[in-house]
Amino acid sequence: MTTIDFGNSIHKASKSLKPFAIRLTRDIDEANDLLQDTLLKAILNKEKFSVGTNLKAWLYTIMKNTFLTNYQKLIKKKTFIDTTDNLHFINSKESSTYNLALSAFASNDIDLALDKLDSSYRVPFIMYFRGFKYNEISEKLNIPIGTVKNRIHLARHELKTRLYMYKSLSVN
Repeated sequence: MTTIDFGNSIHKASKSLKPFAIRLTRDIDEANDLLQDTLLKAILNKEKFSVGTNLKAWLYTIMKNTFLTNYQKLIKKKTFIDTTDNLHFINSKESSTYNLALSAFASNDIDLALDKLDSSYRVPFIMYFRGFKYNEISEKLNIPIGTVKNRIHLARHELKTRLYMYKSLSVN
């Protein structure tokens, strides 16, 4: 495969890479940067591509690995290591954190609010929360998908009403 053919093939495949980049980064500008890095790496490593194999899969793999590498670098960059003799930064109040008592209270209140929901709303909501899709809930409970969506919506609304005191707090 000539360099021109390879470039044209990459250009065609790059259109399907952008949505994947957006899903990974959740930011248009970062997605464009990731796409550009991926294409550059593909061109620089043209000799590693085996003609006759799936070019899109190869590009997706490059993109995923580039994203993970960049993410790991970002995490390392944000990690602080206290090198002072007396561990001044670690022992200072600036680095202290809250305990999880508030989370425990919130969790208990959420459980109580869920228990107070009618089971026809609670069951679809909990299933959705656990990762079931609307159609899966519909099939398992043998109810129309519109009813599932409505019950989940009403359950959310009821939970928001009952848990209003946590609206302004952010619980980690």
